[in-house]
Amino acid sequence: MVAPITSLAAADLEVNTPAISTLKNSMQTRHGQLAGHYGSGAVGLTRDGLIAVRDANAVPLAQRQGVNSLVSAENSDRNALYKEIATANGHPEWEAEVRSTFAQRWVQKAQGGWWYQDASGGWKQK
Repeated sequence: MVAPITSLAAADLEVNTPAISTLKNSMQTRHGQLAGHYGSGAVGLTRDGLIAVRDANAVPLAQRQGVNSLVSAENSDRNALYKEIATANGHPEWEAEVRSTFAQRWVQKAQGGWWYQDASGGWKQK
C-alpha cells in the first residue's frame, strides 16, 4: 500500500545521512560533466526522476560511451537517493512519492534550453 501524498508533505526531503551526503556529493561532482550535455540537448530529464540520452547524435561518436556511462552512474545515484530519503524518513514505502517530487524539482531547477519529459513521456524544451 502506498502512503497518500498528504503523508509525504510531512517527509523531510532535505534529511541528511552519511549515505545521502555521499550520493549528493557524487551527483554534484558529476553534474559538471553532464551540464554541457543537458545544454546541447543530448541528455534530458525524464518524468520518473532520472535522466536519459535524448539525442545521441548531439554527442560525437567518440564520446558516446562516456556519456552513456555518466547517465548510468547518475541514474544509479538518483535511484539510491530516493530510496535513502524515504528510508531516512522511516517510510521506505514513500520512495515513489519522493521520486515524483524530485522529478518535478529537477525540471523546475533546469536551465532554459534543457529538455525534459512531460507527463505523457514526450520531450519538451524548457
